Amino acid sequence: MKAVRVTAPTTLEVADVPEPDGEIIVRSRTVGICGTDVKVFKGAIPVAYPRVMGHEMIGEVVSAPVGSPFGAGDRVLIDPASSCGHCHLCVRGRGHLCLNAGLMGREIDGVFAELVSVPARQLLPVPDSISATAAGLLQVLGTCVHAQKTVNPFPGQTAAVIGLGVAGQLMSQILTQRGVTVVGITRSEWKRDLALRLGAVATAAPDEAVGVLAEVTTGRGPDLVVEAAGTERTLAQSIDLAAIGGEVLVFGTLTGGGEGLPYYQLYFKELTLHNPRAALPGDYADGIELASSGRLDLEPIVTHQLGLDDAEEAFQLVHDPSSLKVLMHVG
Repeated sequence: MKAVRVTAPTTLEVADVPEPDGEIIVRSRTVGICGTDVKVFKGAIPVAYPRVMGHEMIGEVVSAPVGSPFGAGDRVLIDPASSCGHCHLCVRGRGHLCLNAGLMGREIDGVFAELVSVPARQLLPVPDSISATAAGLLQVLGTCVHAQKTVNPFPGQTAAVIGLGVAGQLMSQILTQRGVTVVGITRSEWKRDLALRLGAVATAAPDEAVGVLAEVTTGRGPDLVVEAAGTERTLAQSIDLAAIGGEVLVFGTLTGGGEGLPYYQLYFKELTLHNPRAALPGDYADGIELASSGRLDLEPIVTHQLGLDDAEEAFQLVHDPSSLKVLMHVG
């Protein structure tokens, strides 16, 4: 079967690999590229080479054992994280933080392949009412749902979302559905326009954010700031923008810095910082239900759709200023 593998840092190949065997075999239909895949490709995240890449996938069950909750033809989302089930975090219902966890496309071969083998516990049903394009966002949507469960903004409060990439656009929409007034912040004019189309009440470039938020909140500042860009600078800005007594949801993955944070503001404002990671099966299920309800507009977030043979071009497009979500269709 055909699969996309990374064979060395910055080196991809579309190769013939053996078909998998295991509990349930799923045929890939749509796969998505995310920041983790890019880091694996660049060598910033070490993997054993060659590694079949990818962890975001919608597919159809090809075969399942007798008695399985899934059958041939079922449309499914793969939860790409494995957990041991017996460490102290797993037994407390926090398997997404498992000490022995693995991620498809990182510790084990991933989903950029025609066929994938997974256990039933990592599959979730996806209704046909969700389009193939929208379904390509369900995995990242699940992580956004998980993150939003760590905060509880009251309807009518104001949130600033810093960074209007894929996650920022999803965060903005979910907050809007929760009755929150959203202000989106990014340098990109077209991403600001998209956020307005999808429900934000106002947007701003980073250097305009203080003034716009002061106007929207009558000077108080936002009750919640979602950091969705993943830099120390934007985390520092989140702390500076948050209202006294507010909360900061750190969704972007920060792995280093050097300039420091406004620590006194953390103390003076008595801010609460949330650092959610990954997702649980229930988060994916809630995201699927939210998507199928029609309350989210997911398709406009997908800007490019290619085939598996076009993997090199797809990875280049991830860095293109005109791109948000890049999907690849299989078969």
